[in-house]
Amino acid sequence: MQHLARLLYVQRRACGTRRGTRALTCFYQALMVLVWFRKGEDMTLLAAGFGISRATAYRYRDEGITVLAAQAADLHTALRRAAADGWSHVILDGKLFDCDRLTETTLSVKGETIDAWYSGKHRDFGANIQAIMRPDGLPIWTSEAMPGHLHDTSCARDLGITAALNWSAAELDLPALADSGYESTGHGIKT
Repeated sequence: MQHLARLLYVQRRACGTRRGTRALTCFYQALMVLVWFRKGEDMTLLAAGFGISRATAYRYRDEGITVLAAQAADLHTALRRAAADGWSHVILDGKLFDCDRLTETTLSVKGETIDAWYSGKHRDFGANIQAIMRPDGLPIWTSEAMPGHLHDTSCARDLGITAALNWSAAELDLPALADSGYESTGHGIKT
């Protein structure tokens, strides 16, 4: 919690926020963000518990997520670290996470208008997120959310994951294992 509070403090100073002008201190903002991560509380209830408005709670939560995300390593750094730690391989997998309230449309390969975030395979709306994991299952890198209508292979190619994994196999001797959905994505990805 103190780490997140320090990150928020540095971010507030960088933005020029004056002392005493925010509804919560960095410590209580960090506490609120971590409670939201841990319990997934409704923002209205969480805001009431901290004595702030719902809009302020959403803004504070988003600030917390932003400062934490800025600390994450990029894909090449994560792969270099995995190789330096002595791992024999990494694992690539994608997952569709449920989401709602999305109205973005796109054209299908047949030229029809479809919902961009609707997955026909899962018959639900969702965001496709790709993850690279160590052999023990601990994630070392996750992608941004991609529209649910995209296949795992398309997401991996669009985000440059396949190129990075092929590079890591050639340069770092760190191949990737993946399910059959990633077939024909390169020499560095074994299905």
